[in-house]
Amino acid sequence: MLRVLTRGLLITSVLATPSLATTPETVSQARLRADVEALVSFGTRHTLSVQDDPKRGIGAARRWAEGELRKTSAACGNCLEVVLPERMVTGDRVPKPTRLVNVVAIQRGTERPNEVVIVQGHIDSRVTDVMNATSDAPGANDDGSGTALVLEAARVLSRSRFPTTIVYAVLSGEEQGLLGGKLLADYAKEQGWTVKAVLNNDIVGNTRGSDGLIDAKTVRVFSEGPRADGDDKLRAAARRFGGENDNPSRNLSRYVASLAAPELAVRQIWRTDRMGRGGDHIPFLDAGIPAIRFSVGVENYDHQHQDLRTEMGKVYGDTIEFMDFPYLAKVTRLNVRALAAIANAPAPPVTKVEAAVSTDTKVSWNPAPGATTYCIYRRATTAASWGKSYVCEAGNAGSRTLKGVRGDDWIFGVSAISAKGVESPISSAVPGGQFAPLK
Repeated sequence: MLRVLTRGLLITSVLATPSLATTPETVSQARLRADVEALVSFGTRHTLSVQDDPKRGIGAARRWAEGELRKTSAACGNCLEVVLPERMVTGDRVPKPTRLVNVVAIQRGTERPNEVVIVQGHIDSRVTDVMNATSDAPGANDDGSGTALVLEAARVLSRSRFPTTIVYAVLSGEEQGLLGGKLLADYAKEQGWTVKAVLNNDIVGNTRGSDGLIDAKTVRVFSEGPRADGDDKLRAAARRFGGENDNPSRNLSRYVASLAAPELAVRQIWRTDRMGRGGDHIPFLDAGIPAIRFSVGVENYDHQHQDLRTEMGKVYGDTIEFMDFPYLAKVTRLNVRALAAIANAPAPPVTKVEAAVSTDTKVSWNPAPGATTYCIYRRATTAASWGKSYVCEAGNAGSRTLKGVRGDDWIFGVSAISAKGVESPISSAVPGGQFAPLK
C-alpha cells in the first residue's frame, strides 16, 4: 500500500504494478547449458588467442555469439541491432597490438530510446598464466555462465517491447585488464546514451565452493561505496551532509534485492568487487555510471583461472561438470526481472533536500520523463535498506515539505513511477546521489 497525495488530500492507494516478466517464454536451463557447451568447444577464448580460425579461439567464439544474437533478432522481427564495437589495444597484459571486439545487441525503446540499461558478461577465458593464449581454457563458469545469461536474457526479453532501451553485451578482454568494459563504456558515451544501470554477470553458474560449502539459495551483488568519479568537493559535501552509503550503485543493489524471488535471495556485498579483484562494471563506475556485479554465493577457486590438471586426486580447471544449471537459470531469471523493471520504469529523478537548522524538511526533485508519480522515502541514517515510502506525490509538483520531520535524523530519497505503476530505483537526496555522471 502506498500513500498518495491527490489535490492536497492524503489517501491510500495501490499502484497497479504489471508483471515484470510478462514474456511469451521462460528462461531455459537447456539453452543455458547448450550455450556453455558451445563456448567450451572453442578450446580457448583467450583475448590473445587466434582470431581467424573457424573453430578455435576468441574470434570463432565471438562470431558464434554474434550469430546467436542475430538468430534472436530474426525471431523477433529484427528487433535487435547487432553492432561490433572494436579497437586496437596494448597494455601490461597485451604486449603487442591486438584487435579487441565486443558483440552488442541493442533493443531500442519505443518511447525514450536514449535511456539505457545494459546487461553484460565477458566471453574471454584464461588458465593459470594470464598470458597463456594457447592452452585449453574452457571458461565454463568464468565467464561462459555470464555470456550464456546475456544470450538467454536477449531471447526472453526480445519478445516484449519496452519504453526504454536494453543492451545485451558480450565483452572481450576482461582477463587482460577490463578492456571490453572500457570499450563499451566509451561506446555508450559516444552514442550519447543515458545509462541508468549496468548489470555485470561474472561467475554466476556454480554452487559448491572450494571448501565444499554449498550455497544454491543466494547470489551476491556487489556495489561500490564512495563514487569512483567523486572529487575532493564531493567528499567534503558528503562529510557535511552525509550519504556515504547512498551512491546510485548502492541504491541499484537495493533495488535488485527488492526484486528477488523466494527461489534466490540477493546477498548484498557492500564493496566494489571481491577483495583485491575486479570486473567489467568498474570502467562504468569510473565514468560515473551506476553499475553492479552479480556473482555466485560461494566461489570455487579450483575451477577458475586454473590449468586443466589433476593433482593428488583433486581436479582443477573451469569445466562444465562443476556448474549448476538450475542455479544459473535462477540468476538469469533475476536479471530478466531487473532488466524488465528498469526498462519499463522512468529514470530515477535527481533529488535534493533542505533541512539544516529547521524542524521541517523540504525534498525536491527534477521531473523524470515518463513519470506520473514520485514517492519520497526516508530511513534512519543507520538503516541498511529503504522501508515503505513515506509519501507519494501525483503529478510533477517537484517538491514537498515534510512538516515536523527533522532532517538531521534521516536519509531521504525519491523514486519515479510510470503511468503503468512501474517504479524506478530510489535516488538519494545526498551529494552525488544522482544516477548520472558527476561531470
